[in-house]
Amino acid sequence: MKKNMGNTDKGIRVVIAIGIALLYFFNVIEGTLAYVLMALAIIFLLTSFVSFCPLYTLFGVNTCNVKK
Repeated sequence: MKKNMGNTDKGIRVVIAIGIALLYFFNVIEGTLAYVLMALAIIFLLTSFVSFCPLYTLFGVNTCNVKK
């Protein structure tokens, strides 16, 4: 797997995942919406830790800094 996510992208994904977790913890979201958003948060965290997003490869996006 070639890395295709930059540090800013990873940071934004982690912040969004934490925000979703806090919304769930404080019962702002519940039911089916909570499960869908928590699944999205888990995916955001996993892709952030491995620095690879499969959707980016499909669309040809690369937010990683290019080394010269």
